[in-house]
Amino acid sequence: MATKKPFHGHGTKHQKHRLNHCFGCGRDNPEGMRLKFFIDEGAQRTICKFKLARRYQGPPGHAHGGIIATILDEAMGKVNKFRNVLALTKQMDVEYRKPVPLGKPLTVIGYESHVRGRRHVNLAEITNEAGEVLARSKGLFIAVDPAKMFAKFIAEDKSVGRKSTNSQR
Repeated sequence: MATKKPFHGHGTKHQKHRLNHCFGCGRDNPEGMRLKFFIDEGAQRTICKFKLARRYQGPPGHAHGGIIATILDEAMGKVNKFRNVLALTKQMDVEYRKPVPLGKPLTVIGYESHVRGRRHVNLAEITNEAGEVLARSKGLFIAVDPAKMFAKFIAEDKSVGRKSTNSQR
């Protein structure tokens, strides 16, 4: 059986981020979903087991389609870390096969389809406890240079973190 390791945030081994305010996986976002991903290095898959709270409701007793898309996007995005790249979603197709229930154990798994240059195509599926596929997606991700693209925002996060720490004293 493969060992599962925590797989948090959006940094890579080349670029670490101190704070993570991502709506899907951010530990530093109190209003976010705080999804906790793990990796199966042998199978090259990202895995997250979760239950959805009522605040994510769309149709009665079931998840909103935008929340389903968010979870699938997170799973596919984490796959890019196997190649030590940060890649942003350019396009995503979602197939909603069955309603995704609230308050029930669910799993999302992400994996790579193929890579051509900066273009990474990844897949993901949300399944229930019985293993039925409730939703699946295919996404095109474009690798970026995080130092160039996000340097300003990372610096702002650090200065905001210092200000809020100092204001609490």
